[in-house]
Amino acid sequence: MSAAPDRMHQPDNELVDLVFTYMRERLQYDPVPLDHPGDGEHLKAQLAGLLNPNGNAPADVLKLYDHELSRAVISADSPRYLSFIPCAPTKAALLFDMVVSCASLQGISWLEAAGAIAAENQVLRLIADRAGLPESAGGTFVSGGSAGNLSALVVARDTARRTLGPDAKLRIAVCDQVHSSVKNTFNIIGVEAFKVPAVDRRFTGEALRAALAADPHPETVIAVVGTAGTTNEGIVDDLAGLAEVTRERGLWFHVDGAYGGAGLFAPSVRERYNGIEHADSFVVDPHKWLFAPFDCAALIYRNPQLARAVHTQDASYLDVLHTEGDEWNPTDYAYHLTRRARGLPLWFSLAVHGTQAYTDAIEAGLTLARETAALIEATEHLELLMDPQLSSVCFRRTGWTQQDYYRWSQQLLADQIGFVTPTGWDGETVARFAFLHPGTTIEMVEEILATMA
Repeated sequence: MSAAPDRMHQPDNELVDLVFTYMRERLQYDPVPLDHPGDGEHLKAQLAGLLNPNGNAPADVLKLYDHELSRAVISADSPRYLSFIPCAPTKAALLFDMVVSCASLQGISWLEAAGAIAAENQVLRLIADRAGLPESAGGTFVSGGSAGNLSALVVARDTARRTLGPDAKLRIAVCDQVHSSVKNTFNIIGVEAFKVPAVDRRFTGEALRAALAADPHPETVIAVVGTAGTTNEGIVDDLAGLAEVTRERGLWFHVDGAYGGAGLFAPSVRERYNGIEHADSFVVDPHKWLFAPFDCAALIYRNPQLARAVHTQDASYLDVLHTEGDEWNPTDYAYHLTRRARGLPLWFSLAVHGTQAYTDAIEAGLTLARETAALIEATEHLELLMDPQLSSVCFRRTGWTQQDYYRWSQQLLADQIGFVTPTGWDGETVARFAFLHPGTTIEMVEEILATMA
């Protein structure tokens, strides 16, 4: 007789204890190790035959994961992970992410998940308030900045088409510092980039106004994308100037704050975001600088009804969700339908720790960036490329070639001193720190810089 078809869904105390023990140990790592890049052939050999008709002992599978697979994943939550944009979730957020997973919590519609959605909306309201958006603002949590930018700019496009017609040529204004996901969005939604030259690496209102005045068909420009914290240098665009031009011309104003938007919680840099209160849409990734686990991005609209008109999906089986009243269906505000209640870990952590703890942690990254800049300026063979605007620091080691930077980066990781990858600066290969983890110390930075002697 074959095994019962529901055997996979029956309680298994031994399996629960096994996994919970591993999770408890992982949560208590101090510090979190960096680990190493994986070798494809070795991993292929370790995984060979694992997926078979009869399964495997849970302890053996977990051992394989712990000893082989997890060691081939560079830990973005390590305080020595200083590349790209790190992820440093709080322990409270990680623990509640397990609650979301073990209860299969989803956040599709008010009918099915009112409690989860109410909590998520409380966090969205907090972020909207920090940005100065009106009480009417609202949105949803999506997987990341790419999904948020795509969803928002689809609304910008379709809103413009109601006036210009479905076949009109449409362009969206950006400068060369805009995130790659915005460029990819243009390809997906069939609009062109209206490229405006940056001024000192910033997208300014003055440059936008001049570019529009010089263009023979400015009426085809329907939106403007400003950045609140470029990925490479942490630069916040001239949001106030951009907002002024968009209001003058009736253009959609989208702000990509995937990395830097969390600076709205930091008094020391809050004034740099002036103008964001005029945004029609805004994205910030809590899995970056708001200490939530992957994957979590907040997408907020000034007028959510415009997004609802674009993103609501119609089908007979969905009719029950589209009733009159105060119900809020997150599926109506982005291109998704099925979605995880990914905002809940952030909600739990904020409720546990309070907003001041978040401010303190963000300010710690800003302070470390400034201290590191001063240390670089005081080191003869190092050159600071610009004063840090947020928590990214770009610098060069005089006399080094691209190969030198890559060898240095690989050796740092091999020695588990740090994960610091090179980046580009006006066609030149340079070094870059991205500070986010409150556990990263100036002593760690000094240890890394000492290897560049």
